[in-house]
Amino acid sequence: MLTGLSIRNVVLIEALDLAFGRGLGVLTGETGAGKSILLDSLGLVLGDRADAGLIRAGTDEASVTATFEFARLPDVLASALADAEIAVEPGEPLIIRRRLRGEGGNSLGSRAFVNDQPVSVALLRELARGLVELHGQHDDRGLVNARGHRALLDRYAHAEVGEVAAAWEKWRTAESAFAQAQAHLAAASAEQDLLVAHLAELTLLAPEVGEEAELAGQRAVMQKGERLSGDLAELQHLWTGSDSALATLRSASRRLDRIAHEHPLLTEAMEALDRAVIEAGEAEDKLDKAAEALSHDPLLLDRIETRLFDLRAAGRKHGCSVDDLPARMIEIRAALDRIEGGEAAIAGLTRAARDAGLDYRAKAEGLSVARAEAARRLDAAVAAELAPLKLDAARFRTAVVRLQEDRWGPLGVDAAEFLISTNPGADFAPLTKIASGGELSRFILALKVALAEEGGAATVIFDEIDRGVGGAVASAIGERLARLAAGGQLLAVTHSPQVAARGTAHYLIAKSSQGTVTRTSVVQLDASGRQEEIARMLSGAEITAEARAQAERLLEQA
Repeated sequence: MLTGLSIRNVVLIEALDLAFGRGLGVLTGETGAGKSILLDSLGLVLGDRADAGLIRAGTDEASVTATFEFARLPDVLASALADAEIAVEPGEPLIIRRRLRGEGGNSLGSRAFVNDQPVSVALLRELARGLVELHGQHDDRGLVNARGHRALLDRYAHAEVGEVAAAWEKWRTAESAFAQAQAHLAAASAEQDLLVAHLAELTLLAPEVGEEAELAGQRAVMQKGERLSGDLAELQHLWTGSDSALATLRSASRRLDRIAHEHPLLTEAMEALDRAVIEAGEAEDKLDKAAEALSHDPLLLDRIETRLFDLRAAGRKHGCSVDDLPARMIEIRAALDRIEGGEAAIAGLTRAARDAGLDYRAKAEGLSVARAEAARRLDAAVAAELAPLKLDAARFRTAVVRLQEDRWGPLGVDAAEFLISTNPGADFAPLTKIASGGELSRFILALKVALAEEGGAATVIFDEIDRGVGGAVASAIGERLARLAAGGQLLAVTHSPQVAARGTAHYLIAKSSQGTVTRTSVVQLDASGRQEEIARMLSGAEITAEARAQAERLLEQA
């Protein structure tokens, strides 16, 4: 609830600090004293459009700070603050500040803060929904907004909207799963012949992991042998035959062996020649082995190159490496298996979507029945409140309308709106269409009393709800305002002494002038001050003893 309001340099207010409590707070004062300035100031921290005319003459800056305190932060506020990344600890007040600064001419600067963190004015407007509900002559929110009527009716009916929302979500999820599976099956079925052909090709090709590297290696060796075959043939010719170098060495070794004993040097020469023959023999063996290793079969080479071409072409066709082709075969087989089993899966998803739809419809129908019953009860409850509020010729109706199926949603299959008819025989229409300001405020009061609303804004404000009425009607308004304020907070700007007498706190708004300077002030009245102010409201400019006595009676009856 609103616990504090601090205003600096707004129109006629130089500096003002007000404290508010629970219950019914009434604000009174002579016409033109500045009650609208208080509401305009509060409107600033609730995100209303800033106007340079709000800055007090002779100053270049104005500010308004509102403090709200809660035993538990309402969900709508907690959600908005969390989205804005503003943390409010349990028990910590919510302090909203709006600062205006004139920047020359009609230019205006505006800044907003929540708990000293800069925020957008849009966030203030979002927070306002859970902070203050204002009903006045020209500023009607809350109950007048048809977008909130269905939620109010559901709250009145104690309807299980959550069950309908859960059924809706389950239905939407089932429908989405069915649609996706159907689309996938259709796409896969369209490709079925192609997948079969691809699988047949790959099965015939029978690719293996690592095969490409092995074939490429074999081909490289054979291509090298083809290139070296001439040189190897010449070397082998030099190394073989009766006139080869190795044959000559061996012949020389045999001849030297016959005479080596004739001299030590011949012996050493014989040993060296033997080593050369041995080394040459080893060279001959290695040449033979190299020739064998590098030998190439043109037909085999052609088969290897053809295999490599086929493997790599398949890889390009399927957009993968040759080593990934076996895995691609597995994927194709799985896709074909899904197609074969897809019809059964589709049948199951169809049943799930149908069952979820039937469940949603059943729960939504139950909600519709609860709404219709609650609408009848609410209409009767509001009707009982109209006559005491001088609206006995008016009629109220809660219209529950079935929506087209494409507009069904988590809140059910109905729209709801509060309608009124102010004259006998007149058509029903939305509240704002046919009610005057005073009538509209009294309609809203009757509706709020009938709803006994919980979960609305933390603070409710009625601005001159008693305009144009008096006597018994004013008393009825005061009694109902006090009833609404019980356990919560309600502020009423009033000209009615009957309403003022019902207040648990009374604030007097006054305007004073000193030279060319005019100021508006607000003070909270004590018991004697309340009696005097109510007497003024009863008698006018001159307060009589009779007015004081009547004021005392009103206060005693409250």
